[in-house]
Amino acid sequence: MLRALCLSASLLAAPALAQDAEPHMTVTRMTEIVQALDEEARIAGNSMELVIDDVPVLIVFDVLANRMRAMVPIASAESLADEELQRLMQANFDSALDARYAIARGRLWGVFIHPFRELERDQLISGIAQTVNVAQTYGGLYTSGAAQFGAGDSSGLQAQLLERLLKKGEDI
Repeated sequence: MLRALCLSASLLAAPALAQDAEPHMTVTRMTEIVQALDEEARIAGNSMELVIDDVPVLIVFDVLANRMRAMVPIASAESLADEELQRLMQANFDSALDARYAIARGRLWGVFIHPFRELERDQLISGIAQTVNVAQTYGGLYTSGAAQFGAGDSSGLQAQLLERLLKKGEDI
């Protein structure tokens, strides 16, 4: 009896939950969001270019393939040392979160990749912000600025930086 009541309650609640869901992403909706972030954003075909905090962001999407990605160029990948590549992979595990460091066409990028149709407004905005943050913190904290997964290496490396700076400031 209790199981039947729970099932009935969940079936009755389902339409209410569906009504609260955000509408599926469309090109028009994404354009509105991007233009709200940067009034001077350029929209052409399946791409959008905008600037956030002086960082150029390129968004490309394919509605039929249900994919989108926001990308920020960071640096040439030609001169990345093994230690730097190691650090980038550590950040991808714990501090870059939804954004990622990636290499393509000889360049290091910050990227956010998501299914297009299922993308919600706040996810898009957060993904863009995280991608800009990984670019801005490259060579330093290597972070998206969002919460950090605690089981990785980055927090220890960031703690080392804090300890080093505290030690430098001991005599002041």
